Amino acid sequence: MHIAELWRYPVKSMAGEPLTRAEISIDGIAGDRAAIVVRDDRIITARTHPRLLRHHATLDATGEPLIDGERWDSDAVAQWVRDDAGPDARLIRYDGPERFDVLPLLVATDGAIRALGEDARRLRPNLIVGGVDGLAERSWEGKFLRVGGVVIRIHDLRQRCVMTTYDPDTQKQNIGVLKKIVCDFDGLMALNCSVEAGGVIEIGQTAEIADSPF
Repeated sequence: MHIAELWRYPVKSMAGEPLTRAEISIDGIAGDRAAIVVRDDRIITARTHPRLLRHHATLDATGEPLIDGERWDSDAVAQWVRDDAGPDARLIRYDGPERFDVLPLLVATDGAIRALGEDARRLRPNLIVGGVDGLAERSWEGKFLRVGGVVIRIHDLRQRCVMTTYDPDTQKQNIGVLKKIVCDFDGLMALNCSVEAGGVIEIGQTAEIADSPF
């Protein structure tokens, strides 16, 4: 097995950026979900405002989020956020654990993605492990993913939601995607994970599943 893809989402619920290498700590991939959209002290996501997905978020050389090439705190971005998430919505930097839906890392596998037959971006994974046979990920709960010196604790399978129904490029909704996940995969796909030991992960690195962290 190997690391096939790495993804970071500098702004929660916006399109992310593919990486060739990533620094990983107990907070997940550095710069992941560095900014969030809020309204009335609540986090707003693409579950209810899918137009947020049309914006692409990256990090600049200093670690500041950019949205479609504009700084996250620019007037242009502020207007886009209001247009897509409501007149009182705003974008803020935030490093609390609430910026993650469950845990800091979501790990998917190429075998399960093939079985689903949909664009992997619908699942919004941080890591995609390649060279995985079929639905082997479903037997990984409670185990550890080791990549070089990085150790990732696998907790459980992710319960999927309406986010999977939105096309990553057009935002057109296809509720059939979620129906398939529910009917064929018990509503579960990809793995909620935390970081046991941090470090750097690169595309192509060998990965292994183990019963113990070290």
